[in-house]
Amino acid sequence: MATKIRLARHGHKDYAYYHIVVADSRSPRDGKFIERIGSYNPNTNPATVDLRFDRAMYWLGVGAQPTDTVRNILSGEGVLLMKHLLGGVKKGAFDEAEAEKRFAAWKAEKDAKNGRISQLEREKKLEAAKALLAQEVEQNKAKAKELAEKRKAAAEAEAQAALEAAKEAEAAEAEAKGEEAAAE
Repeated sequence: MATKIRLARHGHKDYAYYHIVVADSRSPRDGKFIERIGSYNPNTNPATVDLRFDRAMYWLGVGAQPTDTVRNILSGEGVLLMKHLLGGVKKGAFDEAEAEKRFAAWKAEKDAKNGRISQLEREKKLEAAKALLAQEVEQNKAKAKELAEKRKAAAEAEAQAALEAAKEAEAAEAEAKGEEAAAE
């Protein structure tokens, strides 16, 4: 039986995630499979891969062929490198301890690189947030200044109206006094 390590699609429209499965090459994409060895979620940043390393190594060792996408995933997780290093151990090029040491060095380098990338992304997000905050503060200051000017204009108009009302009241009072004096 020809076995493949491939992706089985799950999720819903516009939000697909995948199970990494070992299946007969003749079975449908999302159909019957032999074993599920992991999952892949491309919707996160960076993409999330959950892989049972030992089972992936086993299936590669017994001849299961990964699809192109799964080959990239396995390569990124180090499964193909470990298979290559174990091939060197079988040939006698170096011992298993050396293979483990080389794999650990590769893994540390990869983790450091991913850490730098995630740190840069966090810094970019922080800078964008600071710029957005500064822009919002400027807009709020402009709105506050505009509001203060409107309030000042409204207070001046109210004071002017009160002054005019006082003048009218004085004029009405003077007129009333004039009428009283004329009536007497």
